Amino acid sequence: MTAGTAPSNFHRFAGRVALVTGAAAGIGRATALRLAAEGATLVAADVVAGGLAETVSAIHAAGGRAEAVALDVRDTGACRAVVDGVTASHGGLDVLCNIAGVMHWNRVTDVSEADFDRVLGINLRGLYFLTQAALPSLLERRGVVVNMASAAGVNGQAYTSPYCLSKAGVISFTRCLAVEYAKQGLRAVAVAPGGVNTKIAAEVDLPEGADLQLFQKLMPLVEVAEPEEIAAAVAYLASDEARYVNGATLHIDGAQTAG
Repeated sequence: MTAGTAPSNFHRFAGRVALVTGAAAGIGRATALRLAAEGATLVAADVVAGGLAETVSAIHAAGGRAEAVALDVRDTGACRAVVDGVTASHGGLDVLCNIAGVMHWNRVTDVSEADFDRVLGINLRGLYFLTQAALPSLLERRGVVVNMASAAGVNGQAYTSPYCLSKAGVISFTRCLAVEYAKQGLRAVAVAPGGVNTKIAAEVDLPEGADLQLFQKLMPLVEVAEPEEIAAAVAYLASDEARYVNGATLHIDGAQTAG
């Protein structure tokens, strides 16, 4: 069995409905595939139509159940419409995985309002209002919210300040959700990966004249993780096996934030 793949006897999400954003690639795609492999009816959401179709096709080829929905999480009305569609088609929602995200590289002094708003809009605002829209159904079914944070939300990083700010906000929002709704049966957890072999990580675009010594501090102490390894952690946290895990952030970073 390769790292991050579901054992053949794992059916932890049979009869459950999961909505995964950012499902066209990377950690989002790996999570969609993992939850579907474990029996979830998967609603895969993203703005990248081609990648989204590939994800859903892969799930179908493996014998899973999935559908694609176009969603820009910055559009609050679209977030509500997607949740309404999921509950109308499937009777409710059990798991929400907020994985859609973007990164931007620049010095603090050179970050434009447009770039700042894009990063915060997708990584934090969109996550917030999609969760808000999904809460009634999640509360009804005593569901789970899994938010994708980052090592960047814990340690300071040069040249990625909007991203760091957004991911710190994800961690804080996760804690707020857990405290506010624990008595009603909702769980909210976050995953904070370090380096992961994804397109976002590969598209490093340091500003001209960047201090490479500062950039090297972002590097994990061991080789980077694969998306499937992060997806395996998401699946555990969203499952009943993690019923007592609430408000926590799981760090998967090869000791990147331990020192």
